[in-house]
Parts: sequence; C-alpha cells; structure tokens
Amino acid sequence: MLVTLAFFIVGALLGTAHLPFWLTQPSLPAISLGTSLGVPLALLVTLAGLAAVALITVVVERRKHGSLETIKAPNVHGWARLLRGPWPLVGAGLALAGLNVFTLLVAGHPWSITYGFGLWGAKIAQAVGVPVDTWEFWTWPAQAQALKASVLADTTSVMDFGLILGAALAAGLAGKFAPKAALPILSLLAAALGGILMGYGARLSFGCNIGALFSGIASGSLHGWLWFAAAFVGSLGGIFLRPVFGLDGFKQK
Repeated sequence: MLVTLAFFIVGALLGTAHLPFWLTQPSLPAISLGTSLGVPLALLVTLAGLAAVALITVVVERRKHGSLETIKAPNVHGWARLLRGPWPLVGAGLALAGLNVFTLLVAGHPWSITYGFGLWGAKIAQAVGVPVDTWEFWTWPAQAQALKASVLADTTSVMDFGLILGAALAAGLAGKFAPKAALPILSLLAAALGGILMGYGARLSFGCNIGALFSGIASGSLHGWLWFAAAFVGSLGGIFLRPVFGLDGFKQK
C-alpha cells in the first residue's frame, strides 16, 4: 500500500501536468441535481439511486451465494469496540456523513484527498529541480499560492496526513498492523501501475472515490454518478487483470 501511495502521488503530479489540456476538450457543463431539480427532489432522486444500488447488490449476492455475508459479532464491546473495531456499518456511515458536513463547514469544500497528494508530488519534484511552477496548473492563483506555502497550510494536505496516521493507529489498535518488506516483483509492479492510474485518473476526474464519488454524490453533482459507473467498469477490468500480476489467489478466499 505504501508503494501504491507513492505512485499515486506520481500519477497525481502527472495529472496536474496534463489537466489543462483535458479541460480544453469538448465537455458537458456542470450539472447540479440540486440546481436542476431543486434540493428536495434532488435529495429524493439521490436516495433512490443509492437504494437501487443497494438492492441490486443484494440481489446479485443472493443469486451468487444464496445469502448475504454477515459480519461476525466482535468479542469486545463498549469503548474497547470503539477503539479496536469493527464499527457497526450504519454507525460508521453516519460518522462519515457527519464528518463530511463538518469538513464542508471548516474547509469550505467537501472532503477531498487527491489535491493534497498532487501538491506533495509537486513539492518533491520542485525540490529536485523540476520547474513545476511553470506548469499551467501550478500558475493558477490558488495552486501557485499552495505551491509557495507549506504543505501544512493546505487543508486537504493536513487531512491526508491525518488520514494516514489515523488508519495506522486504527490498524495498530485492532492488532492488524502488519507491514511487509518482502513482496513479489509482480505485486510491486501492480501496485506501481495501479497507483499511477489512480492518481492520474483522480486528478483528471477532480477526485477519487472520496472527492469525486462520496463528496460528489453528497453534493448533488451528476459527475459523482458518472464516476461511479466508470469506476465500476474499471474495477471489473482490474479483477480480470489480477492473475497477470499473480494476484488471483484472492478468488479462493
């Protein structure tokens, strides 16, 4: 995962180099369900879409396996479960929704991740002599200011640091922190290629599964649903390619 993160940063940086070109290509205007349909109807349409996704997954799962997979009840309760997990799915979902609202109020935009990784990549590239400050993306006022300032001055970047540290802390508390130093070369190649594709795609689509999917749909943006459809197809392609990189063992689990 650390290899994937490193190459995600590389992909996000490449995305900043090419984004201005992609923005000149033919495109649809921004479509907000809240503006087009009104907030009440847009909320109903969004909830209906989410319910349809849930229903389809239930039907497919039951046809494939006969029943839904259940999460085993943890052996810990109370504060111990809060620290070690697993959290109830409904509670975790509500927490994510609430924190996304809090992020909107504090940062002025929904939860996002990719921008911070692109900024890290630009800072590193600049430190080794790459003139990223001359790239069109980094000459835009907000991006130029972020490039000149500390990464700790950028809200998304700080949240990314917190996300990584929080995930490591949660894994440690749950007894699942298990870094591996020896990895097959094909697994490393898959991590590198996957990281570059994710970073590049996330920059061009204005977000990953957080900024584009989670925050996009929550904001009533149609592009969140388009991202979801494209990511679903891409995931099927990724599953098809896993055996090429020696990663097909997961099918037997």
